[in-house]
Amino acid sequence: MPVLDNLTMLIRKARNASDDLSNGQNVINIEALHSAPKLSLPVKDTSNEETLRSSLFEAGLYLARQDAWGILGERIRSADAARAMTPGGVPEAELLAEGARADAVTAATRAVAKGDDVAAARIMADMASVLDEVPDDHGVAYVIAMAHIDIGWAWRGEGWRQDIPASQRAAFFRHFRDASHLVDQHDPFELDSPMLAAVRCALLSGETRPRERASDDYEDLIDLAPGAAKYMRALGNHMLPRWFGSHERLDHEARRTTERTTDVWGSGAYTWTYLDALTVDQDAFALLDAKLFCDGLRDILERQNDQHTVNVFAAYTGSALNPVGVNKEARLQLSNCFDWIVSEYLEEVHPRVWYAAKGVWGSRMDDQSRLAKGRHRASAALDRHSRGLSPVTAPDTDAQETG
Repeated sequence: MPVLDNLTMLIRKARNASDDLSNGQNVINIEALHSAPKLSLPVKDTSNEETLRSSLFEAGLYLARQDAWGILGERIRSADAARAMTPGGVPEAELLAEGARADAVTAATRAVAKGDDVAAARIMADMASVLDEVPDDHGVAYVIAMAHIDIGWAWRGEGWRQDIPASQRAAFFRHFRDASHLVDQHDPFELDSPMLAAVRCALLSGETRPRERASDDYEDLIDLAPGAAKYMRALGNHMLPRWFGSHERLDHEARRTTERTTDVWGSGAYTWTYLDALTVDQDAFALLDAKLFCDGLRDILERQNDQHTVNVFAAYTGSALNPVGVNKEARLQLSNCFDWIVSEYLEEVHPRVWYAAKGVWGSRMDDQSRLAKGRHRASAALDRHSRGLSPVTAPDTDAQETG
């Protein structure tokens, strides 16, 4: 699961957190950043990006609880058609839909935890009945299809296929078939709907031969919404050997996507496609063109330099990037980007981004502990930068592990 998805989950858990920084207490002091001295960097425990994501989630939740499905469906469809996104690049339609299905998914997931297939099916049947009110609304169909996918994964869990009980595998495939049936009634290209194309990509895990479809499905999705970096990150993850591809195929798709989106991102699509893949699979560095990745990183930040995105890349290059493994030269080039990202772009620290960057969202830490861990990682990285030291992500550095 791409990092953005899991960060959204962390935000949702902490959506009531305060965003008030007026007391000036949340500040990391950086007294001499060697490339561009700054006196301090404010720490925003809840960033503007996180606040917007939460507000969209809450709007979807509210409308669903009011049974205002007609209004909700229209709002989701409008956001999808307009390619409306948060500054950090998450489609607004997806966030509205996530809120809209939250109650049903939570209740059904509890039933799954008890092994109660009947209760989980009843919850989804009740949810699907809203289509009787709005039968042709593909925005509402999208909400219900994604609920089926969420519950399908709840049944399957995260283990290897051979370790999943047959009854749970059957429930997983049943929910994926139901989701597929819903979206197959609506054509993404006729409706100009990236979110429907995204469902088809999400359904690949339930296909008999997903490797044959993955590239084409993601090409369709990205061509519909080339400005949505989230989809490129998902493509890169799904091109890994553990999913539907290989390291050769990952590099091929990254280059092919870059060629198709040069007018939008410059070389940035190569970077977006590789970003999450590098985080979860260290062998993905083997074929990485480090210069193209770094050029793409600059192209991205020239076009999308909101502080959420800046923190994502600062946290990766300054803290999360593993200095050990294949292609040390590429790792060194990526770690060197931390200096110019901090000096030219970083204006505030977002602790949840720094926490999530290492892919540890599955831990049982509470939100305050996650924030503290994120602050610590950012502070340690920025302290090294202020002293003119290489980041801990640089190969052969003598730095100690910073958590």
